[in-house]
Amino acid sequence: MKNIWQYSLIIVSIILSSQLSAQTDSSAWKTKPEINVLGFIDVFYVYDFNNPQGDQRQGFLFNHNRHNEFNVNLGLVKVGLNHAKYRANLALQTGTYVNDNLSAEPGLLKNIFEARIGLSLNKKNNLWLDAGIFPSHIGFESALSTDNLTLTRSIAAENSPYFLTGAKLSFAPSEKLEIVALIANGWQRIQGVSGNSLPSFGTQVYYTPSKKVGLNWSTFIGSEFPDIERRMRYFSNLYGQFDLSDKFSLIAGFDVGVQQQSKGSSNYDYWLTPTVIAQYAFTEKWKMALRAEYYQDENGIIISTGTTNGFQTTGVSLNLDYSPIPYIMCRLEGRWLNSRDNIFETTSSPTNNNFIVGASVAIKFDRTFK
Repeated sequence: MKNIWQYSLIIVSIILSSQLSAQTDSSAWKTKPEINVLGFIDVFYVYDFNNPQGDQRQGFLFNHNRHNEFNVNLGLVKVGLNHAKYRANLALQTGTYVNDNLSAEPGLLKNIFEARIGLSLNKKNNLWLDAGIFPSHIGFESALSTDNLTLTRSIAAENSPYFLTGAKLSFAPSEKLEIVALIANGWQRIQGVSGNSLPSFGTQVYYTPSKKVGLNWSTFIGSEFPDIERRMRYFSNLYGQFDLSDKFSLIAGFDVGVQQQSKGSSNYDYWLTPTVIAQYAFTEKWKMALRAEYYQDENGIIISTGTTNGFQTTGVSLNLDYSPIPYIMCRLEGRWLNSRDNIFETTSSPTNNNFIVGASVAIKFDRTFK
């Protein structure tokens, strides 16, 4: 982690020396900040018809992945400080998502959902520097299930970063465009890879030509190996969000990544995944969503199976949502996965099909105090 903060301090010093000093005595700094409190809990039950025996239902899924038991997928409490010139968030988490997705992090670090501080760097307050642990710039699905069109996450979301640790510079030249550049400890890591002195880098461009259309392109460059065996990884995340009518919305995304086969090699392995999710709102309380997805990782860069054809999996899911009041969501989902090889655990031998039914009740409380 030492290297990432060295780079961050250099960035902070350069920018603050030219921008922040002129604002120190500004009256804008003297106004009181708003305090935001958010609470979230997602209780779920999933029945996997393959009847797997392990604690984690599938090794490549990190949400709603317990079989035939009631459990908490994610529970968190978040406190935020919002001001025209500065901002900060601290959120603590627990649940099966935490145990599985942050298993590599030591001790209490895995219980940190978010911990960051941000400073405005100009008078227009459209240039910000944030540092700490923050949500990833990759993907259209959140760790909070109520923010997503479906109960379970896509395979693409489950196997790309939910969070990053580092520093990011955000610039919004207009209400329609935001540009982000960041430096991080690695691919979804709080602590960096031991022996790796190279930080990771990323970019994001988010464009909203209208209130009904959002277009995003995010990238990641880095290595998940020590210097002695460094293999570079290059990743692109592209998606569009479309509100086609008052009742019908659509998300379409395509991720592709490559990684060197060995240090200094000009040969690369790749993985790719297209995802499409459509949602129809019958009323304000009742909604339905359909997802189609495909994930191909023959060489096991992200998902290793140890089988002949690697991970080549197609999926379809159908989701039904009921929200009796705005901050409570009840969800039911059926999901079918089909793989080229026999990779899904059963009570006996592996199979190439997996079907589950999942249900969830989630509450999200969000209130701002001035």
